[in-house]
Amino acid sequence: MLLAACEESSVPQPLPDISLSKVSFAQLPGWADGNPADALGAWRRSCERILAMDPATPLGGKVGAGSAGDWRGVCTSIGGLSDDPAQVRAFVEGNFVPYAVSDKTSPEGLFTGYFEPIVQASEQAGGAYQVPIHGLPSDHITVHLKDFDPALAGRTLVGRTESGRLRPYPERAAIINGAGAQAPVLFWADDALDVFILQVQGSGFVELPDGRRHRIGFAGHNGHDYVSIGRTLIEQNELRPDGAAWQDIRAWMERHPQRTDALLAHNRRYIFFRPINGDGAQGAAGVALTPQHSLAVDPKFLPLNVPLWLDTVHPAPGKDRLRRLVLAQDVGNAIRGPVRGDLYWGVGPDALALAGRMKSPGTYYLLLPIGIAPTT
Repeated sequence: MLLAACEESSVPQPLPDISLSKVSFAQLPGWADGNPADALGAWRRSCERILAMDPATPLGGKVGAGSAGDWRGVCTSIGGLSDDPAQVRAFVEGNFVPYAVSDKTSPEGLFTGYFEPIVQASEQAGGAYQVPIHGLPSDHITVHLKDFDPALAGRTLVGRTESGRLRPYPERAAIINGAGAQAPVLFWADDALDVFILQVQGSGFVELPDGRRHRIGFAGHNGHDYVSIGRTLIEQNELRPDGAAWQDIRAWMERHPQRTDALLAHNRRYIFFRPINGDGAQGAAGVALTPQHSLAVDPKFLPLNVPLWLDTVHPAPGKDRLRRLVLAQDVGNAIRGPVRGDLYWGVGPDALALAGRMKSPGTYYLLLPIGIAPTT
């Protein structure tokens, strides 16, 4: 039963092959026409994080991107750059080396989008407000297995104690039906799918009847794997592969209200929230996310807070390529693989319209300071 609560199997699994190929800036698609200065705000936040680290701390990731000390010089300079595109481009070209990142099993990766939804909610249950948004339960326990065996670093168990034993935490359906009684209710929402989307995105806003908004963010989860309900509907031949965005899922639920609970229960994972204060949603890198310039990546392969040049298909109708400088500032349960990214689009319906449609092939290029030799 402990294995059922594992985020990952305790048996190490071989990672896919990742390959880095040194290229020139002239080979970066769209680099000459792009504006790297647009990403300066996101980059400065990541550099502040790196500069606060012990210089000997490795940045992590399978690629090998050096230590925090190896980035100290460029990060100090980035803090003083102006917003002039030519100056930023010259600085990057003079201090960094681009590397094409590839997976030997596939020529391209996959890029999706995420956003912060706005959920209509109340501080008390009643009327239309019947869907709970839970805080972290008082009996919730996370065990980092590296504390018991360094070979298990990166693996965790999530559960709760029963009669002195650690047991798996209940699944989504059980929590909804009252098994999460020790989870406080922060707010009551008026729409089950809105709360589900909030849980998938990991953070967002609740808007109260008087117009006040409160940002809430990820506090923990129940330890079960994420399952896409869009993919579930596709496998059940209820939706087409090219018509399974959030808008399509909502339309399906409106046509089949009696099947909504069963559909949502396919995703056994359940997210708990906490109030968030600050200037924006926080990513796993510990910095506020920047719309269209913060990317969630797989930290097994890429370190957080490093710059990447992204080249993928733009989700907006009529636009072709999406090419820009982004920062690896977040992670996600579904973001797995050497070339896999989730682009943060911002807050509200406009961000949803883009994030919900984004399922784009593409690639990215890792920018490393001159002098750092990647290990892969």
